[in-house]
Amino acid sequence: MIEPKKSSNTKIDSIGEFTLINNLTKNYNSKQKSTIVGIGDDAAVLNFNGNAVVTTDMLIEGVHFDLSYMPLKHLGYKSIVVNLSDLYAMGANASQVLVSIAASNRFTLEALDELYQGIKLACENYGVDLVGGDTTSSVKGMQISVTAIGVTPKSGPILRKGAKENDLIVVSGDIGSAFMGLKVLEREKEVFKVNPKNQPDLEKYTYIIERQLKPEARKDIIKLLRDLEVVPTSMIDISDGLSSELIHICKNSEVGCDLYENKIPLDPQLISVCEEFKIDSTTIALNGGEDYELLMTISQKDFPKIKANPSLTVIGYIKDENAGCNLVLRDNSSVALKARGWGSKEN
Repeated sequence: MIEPKKSSNTKIDSIGEFTLINNLTKNYNSKQKSTIVGIGDDAAVLNFNGNAVVTTDMLIEGVHFDLSYMPLKHLGYKSIVVNLSDLYAMGANASQVLVSIAASNRFTLEALDELYQGIKLACENYGVDLVGGDTTSSVKGMQISVTAIGVTPKSGPILRKGAKENDLIVVSGDIGSAFMGLKVLEREKEVFKVNPKNQPDLEKYTYIIERQLKPEARKDIIKLLRDLEVVPTSMIDISDGLSSELIHICKNSEVGCDLYENKIPLDPQLISVCEEFKIDSTTIALNGGEDYELLMTISQKDFPKIKANPSLTVIGYIKDENAGCNLVLRDNSSVALKARGWGSKEN
C-alpha cells in the first residue's frame, strides 16, 4: 500500500493557477525518447516510430471513487493505472500521459499535491512521462481525466476482434478480488457512520482491498507474452467484469465461447470473504470488474508455451458463433453467459 503524506491547509485560490501548476509538476522529468517537449509549453511534442495508441478515461467523485475510504495518493496512482491497462490490452508500450483535474474549493494545495504524488509514483513505476493536462475549478467534488499514449510493436495492435474458432481463452492473475475489496470498504463505511469511534480491523482483507484501492496494470504480462513468442489473436482488459469482456471479444470476433466455471482463477482470500458475505464467488468473478487483468485468446499451437506459467490460466475455448456464449458449470451443465458489468443491477 502507499503510505499517506501529512498535509496542511493551503487554499488553492490563495496561490493562483500558475503557482498551483508549478507546485504540482515541478518534480516531473521526461524519460521517454519520444517525448520532445513535455510539461511547460502550450502543447506537448511527441515523436513516434510506429502506430500511436491513445485512450482516455474519466473518474468522477461519487461515481467512480469515494474519498471517505480512497486516499488521494492511491486515487492518483489508480487514475494512471486504469488508462495504462487499456494500452497494454492493445499490446502497446505505454509512453506518455496527460492529466486534467477539476477540483472544488474544499481541496487544498496539500491535498492536490498528495494526489499528484500518486500520479508521479505510477508514472515512475510504469516508465511513462507526464507531458501535460489541465487544472480547473469545480462547483462540486473532484473529476479526473487521464489520456494515455503508447506505441504498438512492429507486429501491430492486438484488437478485440481476431478470436477464431478453437482458440483458447486465457486470463492473467485472479479475478473478482477488487469488487469484494469494495464491498468490505463500503461495509466499514456504514459501520463508521453508526459508530465513528469504531476502528475497523482490515488485516484479513489486505489483498482484496489493495486490489481495489491500488490496482496494477499488467505490463508484465505483455513482456511475458513477447518473451514466450505468443501473439494473442484478441485481447481486452477486465474493467467491467469477466463475462462482459468475454462477450465483447466474441461479438467483435463474431464467434461463440465456452467458459468453464471451475477454471476461473480465484484468490483464497476472495473465496473466504465471499463466504463471509454469503455471496457466490463465481458471480463476483463474472460480474465484479476493476480487476485490470488481461483476457485474451490464443491459438492452440501456443498452449505448450504458456501451460506451465502460473500467471496465465486457460479458462475456456472459442466456438462457432451459432453456439453462443456459454458458462459451463461445475456439474457440466451450461447456461448463457450474460453481461451484467461493474456496478450494473441488470443488463
